[in-house]
Amino acid sequence: MKIRIVILSDNCVEARDTRAEHGLAFWVETEEHCLLFDTGQGLVLEDNARVLNLDLDAVDTVVLSHGHYDHTGGLPSLIHRAGADIRVIAHPDAFLPKYKRTGTGTRYIGIPPASRDVLAGLSNPLISTGLPLEIVPGVWSTGEIPRSHPEETATEGFCTDPEGLREDRLLDDQALFIDTPRGTVVLLGCAHAGLINTLDHVQRLTQGRPVHAVLGGTHLRSAPQSRIAWTVEELKFFNLKRLVALHCTGPHASAAIWNAFPGACSSGGTGVSFDF
Repeated sequence: MKIRIVILSDNCVEARDTRAEHGLAFWVETEEHCLLFDTGQGLVLEDNARVLNLDLDAVDTVVLSHGHYDHTGGLPSLIHRAGADIRVIAHPDAFLPKYKRTGTGTRYIGIPPASRDVLAGLSNPLISTGLPLEIVPGVWSTGEIPRSHPEETATEGFCTDPEGLREDRLLDDQALFIDTPRGTVVLLGCAHAGLINTLDHVQRLTQGRPVHAVLGGTHLRSAPQSRIAWTVEELKFFNLKRLVALHCTGPHASAAIWNAFPGACSSGGTGVSFDF
């Protein structure tokens, strides 16, 4: 199955006249379907789609990687364009209140109120599941990802209450994986479950089929050097042919990944497209 993937929202830009934001959104186009994996903050989604000549009206499904504002804020503009009959797929925990502890207290980082409002007005029932799901032929969501590696269990101050007392394990974190002639292509939102945990889970779900490419956020921006080094060593076992680290990866991890896999790494940024 041929697949086209376009980065609609990212922290940096590549294509002329597009704009960046702290967020992530992928356009995924198969021979018969158009879907989005995440929607960014919503500050740039419509404008970037227009510049890139991508018709949001044609989107029939959106899959949410998790319930943070920088992945769900574009839902109002998307649903306004695509219509209330669009399918929305997410883990149940994506709709929990979500906060981040800071040096001065907590701040809300969950699904914005405007996005919750448009979700409440959908014509089709929201598909809320923690199980793997075939979205369209050849395109799957991972569902909840087992946390097998203790190196990837840090919660980094995420919580579900404004007092910051209830830890959010971010069990809603999920990835998208796509069956292509070259192998499995994996799209990450933030990989809060851990990049290696995610890839291990995808390989279990695909009976060990090789992973050809990984694109997306790896949430290594604040990781200690020891975890970055561990991740790089573990990545070597997957023999990836393409690796595009975006959004929340951070400069230190990005540099380590590029140094370790110079032949596989590709630049990302808003407007970059990939054909598999």
